[in-house]
Amino acid sequence: MCQIPHGEYDRPMATSHVHSDPDAAHVGQTRQYWRDIILGVNDGLVSMILLVAGVVGGGLTTDQVLLTTVAGAVAGAISMAAGEYLATKSQDEVLEREIKLEREHIRDHRQMELDQLRGMFKEMGVHGSDLDTVVGAFGRSDEVLLNAMKSLEFGVIDTERRSPYKAAIYSGLFFLSGSLASIVPFVFVDSTAQGLAIASLLTAAGLFAVGAFKTRVTNGSLLRAGLENVAISGLGGVAAYFIGSLVNQVI
Repeated sequence: MCQIPHGEYDRPMATSHVHSDPDAAHVGQTRQYWRDIILGVNDGLVSMILLVAGVVGGGLTTDQVLLTTVAGAVAGAISMAAGEYLATKSQDEVLEREIKLEREHIRDHRQMELDQLRGMFKEMGVHGSDLDTVVGAFGRSDEVLLNAMKSLEFGVIDTERRSPYKAAIYSGLFFLSGSLASIVPFVFVDSTAQGLAIASLLTAAGLFAVGAFKTRVTNGSLLRAGLENVAISGLGGVAAYFIGSLVNQVI
């Protein structure tokens, strides 16, 4: 009969669970600008290859396509930057107004705000004496209570708030960087068909890289994210080319 050494019963059973790395780094201070980065470069890649496909299908010469893409890239980058600046600034102004009003509510209707905070924690599953302790801790000062309400009621965390200037710079510059895939080929080729082919390959590579790069943060499937990005834009490019050809024939 097999004998189990003394003390074996007290040892924890081995499991197949793999613990996460405690030293794994977060994305960092650029986290809140990932929307601008991904949207900027992706829009630059997609919109410019669609523009190129359309004007090549419409019968423009190489020089005309080059001029069109440069003008489109500059206009698109300015539009992206201005749009992100205004959108981010407007959103921040709305939040500032809400925070100002919340500060007034805490000053004039403090118990009502504490009751609201209690209800929020209760919905999260905090009950009994724990609920009293948590609400009491957050209610010890107006500033702590305001920070709690900012986070829970409005989803505002000061370290995650976005600068309108940084949002504009990121979106504009990354739009330009994405546009280069469709501009550069027409600097060196004489055939619009050849330029479109090279631009398409560069754009596909760029789109795949953007989709794959996102998985560094999302931990998703690298291959799936890359191919999904390429496929969506590829369908748009084909449609743009044939629409350009149709317009050229009609004109």
